Amino acid sequence: ACAMDWQVLTRELSLYLESQVRVGLFGSGVGLSLVLGFGVAYACYYLSSIAKKPQLVASNDRFCRFLEEYCPVVTETYYPTIWCWEGRVQTLLRPFITSRPQVQYRNELIKTADGGQISLDWFDNNGSLYYPDASARPTVLLLPGLTGTSKESYILHMIHQSETLGYRCVVFNNRGIAGEDLLTPRTYCAANTEDLEAVIHHVHGLHPSAPFMAAGVSMGGMLLLNYLGKTGRDTPLMAAAIFSAGWNVFESVESLEKPLNWLLFNYYLTTCLQSSISRHRQMLEKLFDMDLVMKARTVREFDKQFTSVMFGYRTIDDYYEDASPCRKLKSVGIPVLCLNSVDDVFSPGHAIPVETAKQNANVALVLTSCGGHIGFLEGIWPRKCTYMDRVFKQFVQAVFEHGNKIFSM
Repeated sequence: ACAMDWQVLTRELSLYLESQVRVGLFGSGVGLSLVLGFGVAYACYYLSSIAKKPQLVASNDRFCRFLEEYCPVVTETYYPTIWCWEGRVQTLLRPFITSRPQVQYRNELIKTADGGQISLDWFDNNGSLYYPDASARPTVLLLPGLTGTSKESYILHMIHQSETLGYRCVVFNNRGIAGEDLLTPRTYCAANTEDLEAVIHHVHGLHPSAPFMAAGVSMGGMLLLNYLGKTGRDTPLMAAAIFSAGWNVFESVESLEKPLNWLLFNYYLTTCLQSSISRHRQMLEKLFDMDLVMKARTVREFDKQFTSVMFGYRTIDDYYEDASPCRKLKSVGIPVLCLNSVDDVFSPGHAIPVETAKQNANVALVLTSCGGHIGFLEGIWPRKCTYMDRVFKQFVQAVFEHGNKIFSM
């Protein structure tokens, strides 16, 4: 549904241009020739260099065949939106262009071992036609990005896709960012998986006989990968989907510190991090020099003054080393599908651990040439469905409905 009909587009374009010429916009047929010539050249460039099949990296033939049969989107040509295929543009535009489906959540606050609390937003899908029995209804745990919550448009779209399939969703909001109070002077980071472990065991405990998987986006994907690398096969999750994860944090922050990327993304992201903790200033001032934290102008400076200190790392390099999922990938013990675009400035293409992935039969990487960071826009006016949404929907459905075909791997 998302893929465009190229012939219809070119026909409509030429009809539109002809009508413009008649009303004298170009003044002569020369203008029309130039525009049509440019249009044809652009179309040829787009079809030869931009629209491509993703690279599928998987060492396990069975997993590969499983994806080709039940998640065919990963083998199809991805046609990025023709007027905004470049990575930075896709990244910047997605939050403004994509729609925000209406979702009614039920909130649950759970307590942690250290006296803190975590906010979970449930989409119970009690109207599910395919799974009317709540105890057997498949459950998807969703992990948003760095300062993201259950209100992010990409999370709402994943829930919308899950709703049509009859599944239940629960969104794990990191401590202190979904409107709840911090009860202890502790937030979250990509390396520390304790809160995620608590949430996974809580959700599984509520619905022990329901099929259960997780999907993480950006930092949520990094956190999920770090958890899977730590637990191996010892997890109640059947499988996981990872979108736009930063694989090597050193490479990610270096890419984000290039002048244009700093201007477009790094500075804004740093202010988001600062505003997410400023509401809890009184609680956090017990442990941190908050004035210094608020002076940070890059994510690296913020992590140096705040995140690495909070989680007890001796240096920021120690924290970044521990937070990088590329180091844990070899230990992942359940089927994982990871979608990245090689033009993602948050996770540069050269830092994607292709060789490590080939050494673990549980891992499949899907690498597109365009798409940016959580962009993956497609179609002429990409309001609703993105390529990422389609990968999510097909993979989750494949796991829940045909998963036994990969679990005998």
